[in-house]
Amino acid sequence: MKVTKICCIGAGYVGGPTMAVIAKNNPNIKVTIVDINQERINAWNDSDTSNLPIYEPGLAGIVEETRGKNLFFSTEIDKAIDESEMIFISVNTPTKTYGKGKGMAADLKYVELCARNIAKVAKTDKIVVEKSTLPVRTAQAIKSILDNTGSDVNFSILSNPEFLAEGTAIQDLLNPDRVLIGGESEEAIESLASIYGSWVPESQILRTNVWSSELSKLTANAFLAQRISSINAISELCEKTEANVDEVAKAIGMDSRIGSKFLKSSVGFGGSCFQKDILNLVYIARSYNLQAVADYWEQVITLNNHQKRRFADNLISTLYNTVSGKKIGFLGWAFKKDTNDTRESAAIYVADHLLNEQAHIAVYDPKVSSVKIQSDLNYLNTRSEDENKRLIEAKDSPYEALNDAHAVAIMTEWDEFKTYDWHKIYTKMKKPAFIFDGRNILDQSKMEKIGFDYYSIGK
Repeated sequence: MKVTKICCIGAGYVGGPTMAVIAKNNPNIKVTIVDINQERINAWNDSDTSNLPIYEPGLAGIVEETRGKNLFFSTEIDKAIDESEMIFISVNTPTKTYGKGKGMAADLKYVELCARNIAKVAKTDKIVVEKSTLPVRTAQAIKSILDNTGSDVNFSILSNPEFLAEGTAIQDLLNPDRVLIGGESEEAIESLASIYGSWVPESQILRTNVWSSELSKLTANAFLAQRISSINAISELCEKTEANVDEVAKAIGMDSRIGSKFLKSSVGFGGSCFQKDILNLVYIARSYNLQAVADYWEQVITLNNHQKRRFADNLISTLYNTVSGKKIGFLGWAFKKDTNDTRESAAIYVADHLLNEQAHIAVYDPKVSSVKIQSDLNYLNTRSEDENKRLIEAKDSPYEALNDAHAVAIMTEWDEFKTYDWHKIYTKMKKPAFIFDGRNILDQSKMEKIGFDYYSIGK
């Protein structure tokens, strides 16, 4: 099937950047991204691209280049479905908060709603592409819904998982390690492969069956998260033995069998994928009664939660076992630098723990709004919204956030944090002035020379 029109359902962190890059490299294909959220679509269509709902280096330039030419953003979902030959499903698949599988299984209600809507609207043959991260054999459920429409429309289901790292998503899309396409229809697979083939070398486009493709995504994220939890486990041992976790990581990273990536010790990993995908993997393993497999992967999450709690507890114990009424300045709220995504950010859980101890927190993050910070905490339902507003606030500058603070907690590895006037910050803080560097980005000797009491991970 020759594809001339693509519809992507979901204008989020995956759909937006992915479709923008597809549009850039396929000027003869009309790409329409649809979403039920009018406010989000308005932001994508804003003439000022600094107001895009997603911050990714390089994204604004590609949107400016393609928007209105062959890239469009709309809330007219049915129209886009009807006109397109290929439909990407790129909606949210959060962890279930209710019923069977609560806290572990992926909630597929949005995916199912998409499939039912496609089945209702489609009048011509469609290629339906799973872009959301989904549990193994979800394609079977989508196919079952689409094949029972009572119409003569033929649907081909493909799995095309994303392997993007937020903060480098555009570069990951422009220069991918691999593109994975799983499916049964060779014609449908080649239709999608030809779209990627406009800029991705043929050797990097992998074709598999649907089930292998779906499982590969979960497994990739599980392996990456496992490395982070592994080095974080060693960081605690380093602190007890006077070893330096950075030196240990460098030594083992130079082993070609191990490699150096994802061995950076920190306050813990966050983001939309790692925890969700591992919990999904655990749930699938348990559903097949593979208890040892499930227990193994669940420990990756257990260690990550321990690292966040350990960081908060260390801060409290260092501040003379109480933070009640004390101002703690947070640098960073996003789960990593170069993104405004806060999903599962370590900052949320460290802050929640400190707020339980009646700390007052002032946050500065260059890309995260006050509204988002409050929303993240309110979602936990740990305390009332009014109490959250009273105990935590966002500031417009780092110096304001750290003025008169008892301690600094560095929660995100934004490069700009290294460039601040730390002498000035020190003079404005309560003494003794503490730095808790949850990302190990500052120079310990320099900070101590200024006068700070400096604490890092794994040293």
